[in-house]
Amino acid sequence: MIFLIGFMGSGKSTIAKMVSEKTNDPYIEMDQAIEEDEGMKIRDMFALKGEEYFRDKETEFLRNLKHDVVLSTGGGVILREENRVLMEEGTVVYLKAEWATIVERLTGDTDRPLWKGDNTEKKKRFDERLRLYEEAADVVINVDGKTPEEISEEVIECLK
Repeated sequence: MIFLIGFMGSGKSTIAKMVSEKTNDPYIEMDQAIEEDEGMKIRDMFALKGEEYFRDKETEFLRNLKHDVVLSTGGGVILREENRVLMEEGTVVYLKAEWATIVERLTGDTDRPLWKGDNTEKKKRFDERLRLYEEAADVVINVDGKTPEEISEEVIECLK
């Protein structure tokens, strides 16, 4: 199993698809799978049931993974220690992006519930998660200034 972690906007979904094509392991977008299971968008889950409910769904999803996949995780999956332990079953690849890269990529994004509010709050969330990403990762790949092709090749090289 390959788990791609990183802050929202770091490129997890794009890279997971590309790595999946190169490894022939199935690709799963965790957030999308949870939305399908729950029959609602994550932003609606946050609004109607709260963030904790969504975090429970992430943990449940990881517990139920049974076969090799390339998994694009949600940006906050590392917040729970149980999730970090569950991901130790595979290779955890941290797609590390600098704050400026994240802001550039997500400016105008209205779909992510935790990308609302002012930049001070968002930057604080980013900073708080950095240590957890680093600790959970088996491999760290800096994505700044690289094409998706370059990043996916680096991931493949690290898996060899």
